[in-house]
Amino acid sequence: MPNPKGTPENFDNQPSKELTEQLNFRVTKEMKEEVKAQDDPPQFCRDAIQEALDKKKRE
Repeated sequence: MPNPKGTPENFDNQPSKELTEQLNFRVTKEMKEEVKAQDDPPQFCRDAIQEALDKKKRE
């Protein structure tokens, strides 16, 4: 039976970093629909957040 929490390898994550934390925030209905339409919505959100954090570090 697969681990319901997943493993780092399943999420294109570095093996040394476990995905143990959750983040909740409000979005518009349109944003939610667009995110849900992605092939892998959770990974899409992780990638978008990481891209924004990396961009902020470069500024």
